Amino acid sequence: MHRQSPRVWLPALLLPLAAQAENASYQAEPLVVTGSRYQASSWRLPFSVNRIDAEQATLGKPGVNLSEALGSVPGLVVQNRQNYAQDLQVSSRGFGARSAFGIRGIKLLADGVPLSNPDGQGQAATFDLDSLERIEVLRGPFASVYGSNSGGVIQLFSRDGEGAPRVSLDTSQAAFGTSRTRVAVEGGNDQAGFILNRSHFETDGYRDHSGAILDKTFAKLTLYPDDASKLSLSFSQLDQNDTQDPQGLTWQQVQDDRRAAAPSAVAFDTRKTVDHQQLALNYERSFAAGTWQSTVYSGTRRAIQYQSIPVAVQANPSHSGGVIDFERRFHGIGNRWIQPFDLGASLLTLTAGLDYDQSRDDRQGYENFVGSTLGVKGNLRRDERNEVSSLSPYLQAAWQLGKLDLQAGLRHNQVKFEVDDRFLSNGDDSGAVTYRELTPTLGASYALLPELNLYASWGKGLETPTLNELSYSGAGGGFGFDLQPATSKQLEIGLKARLAEATSLQLALFQIDTDDELVVASASGGRTRFQNAAQTRRRGVELAMESQLSETLRATLAYTRIDATYRQDFTSGGRLIEAGNRLPGIPASTLYGELAWQPREGFSTALEGLYRSKLYVEDSNAAKAAPSYTLFNWQARFEQTLGALTFNQVLRIDNLLDREYIGSVIVGESNGRYYEPGPERAWYVGAGVQYRFD
Repeated sequence: MHRQSPRVWLPALLLPLAAQAENASYQAEPLVVTGSRYQASSWRLPFSVNRIDAEQATLGKPGVNLSEALGSVPGLVVQNRQNYAQDLQVSSRGFGARSAFGIRGIKLLADGVPLSNPDGQGQAATFDLDSLERIEVLRGPFASVYGSNSGGVIQLFSRDGEGAPRVSLDTSQAAFGTSRTRVAVEGGNDQAGFILNRSHFETDGYRDHSGAILDKTFAKLTLYPDDASKLSLSFSQLDQNDTQDPQGLTWQQVQDDRRAAAPSAVAFDTRKTVDHQQLALNYERSFAAGTWQSTVYSGTRRAIQYQSIPVAVQANPSHSGGVIDFERRFHGIGNRWIQPFDLGASLLTLTAGLDYDQSRDDRQGYENFVGSTLGVKGNLRRDERNEVSSLSPYLQAAWQLGKLDLQAGLRHNQVKFEVDDRFLSNGDDSGAVTYRELTPTLGASYALLPELNLYASWGKGLETPTLNELSYSGAGGGFGFDLQPATSKQLEIGLKARLAEATSLQLALFQIDTDDELVVASASGGRTRFQNAAQTRRRGVELAMESQLSETLRATLAYTRIDATYRQDFTSGGRLIEAGNRLPGIPASTLYGELAWQPREGFSTALEGLYRSKLYVEDSNAAKAAPSYTLFNWQARFEQTLGALTFNQVLRIDNLLDREYIGSVIVGESNGRYYEPGPERAWYVGAGVQYRFD
């Protein structure tokens, strides 16, 4: 298919801008902190950053998964596995697509506290969407200012309690035996604010053996000791007991029964239990010279996971068993000083900071059988302590020179892994490895017109192996101390434009060249080994547009096109993977659109659509690719006020046209069980009431 050159259509795109008067009035761009560490207009920042406010992210939606909120962000692929034992699958510009569970390659932060371990592995399920104020998503070179996360940064911010005290109660019922209840109380004044939120979610699951129960608690106390300081103390907890894991299916199994669980999942009763607790303190104080910001956090995470590893494989003396049982203690601190310098005709802002994060796992492995009984904890096969720590100083500079904005950053990343093996009958995996890397970033933006900003940025990225990827990647299935981090060079150019007073547009073109890409070396016996084997290139374009078409009608559009390929041959699992093959798990095209209509106060409705092209499932690109699909979702929300009471009702239908599709894939799964089917047409009904104490 012939593609038009950007030189043909780009001037046409800019013609409406040049025709507008320079003194036209526009709404101010929302302030963001992602990538800049201080509040700045996203309009002036020389990189791709999107802000999603709570109303757009949560209204008319179940409030269970982060996937509900991120569809309008180009560059992101958020796939709901319909498997609460493995969390969401999120990739950004292709980074993170190979993750078999959780989120990697993307830094997750909630109120400045990492939801990602120092090794880069993160979980989104711990965040409470009910208390959301906004989400900021950064892609591109400047993601490296946050550490080992080449794909980007997703920051979630909870709101501060403010206004008259109020109590809320919500309940919902949905398809597949799904229900959720929530109770919350919040309020505040000039001296203090508070939020307390508790939710209970349970589902039978779309597929067999995919039931889950999640209980979440979030509490936040905000204090304002004086006009120059702010102190926030927050607590979060996730209880997730015996969440079933249906695992992936082969293509033939999908055709036979797309709602089935893998036979091995049923036989071994694969499941996961998580108990996560975290306490965090944020402090900010403004001085005459600058601003001091500090974040301190600590927590524990207990997880027990039952896997479906064949008994004969577990019986191998060198194997660590089919039950993972660990207790993690983690803590960290982040401090930064933000210093502005008024230079008369320009403003220079310097930020200097230091991040320290540590996690320590007391980890055991057990056989997932006793005699002929499967799915029960058996003999001890692994006993070790795993410690991961990260120490990273950084310096950033932002210089505003009239129409020109310059940004630069430098971060020194140091990530250390230590293993103390206390179960020596199958060999000693004790040892340590430390990764160190400097990651510089440079960027510039220029206001060519009052309604048009052009920008360019460059940077180096780093992605260390995770603890899980290191665990079995050494000789004989031992710890892979020789595994190297993937390093990348990223270049991005783009524009930010206002096509009219109510329409904004962002366009970004990017290229990412990566050395020592981490790829699957082999996957068998329930263990995946990784290797540094390939150079890769990711090239793409991202387009985001928001328009208030009228007083009652709003439109949102996000498009991503990415060409992600291997640039050299390598061998994986005894097979030759040729240069030019597509990286698996990354759709070449993604298109999202939403049309929202609010004809009057108290009623709104929206129709959203999502197109995703096919997904290759392994490196050779020979296995059946997950087909492309298009989905439509519809929702309506009603609200009534009666004195101090406010009532709301929500009706939602997902997969409106009842399409069959593969919701996500497990990249490189050794048994060919790559496919995780998405649900058929599904309904959702919710209602709530809020009482306000005026």
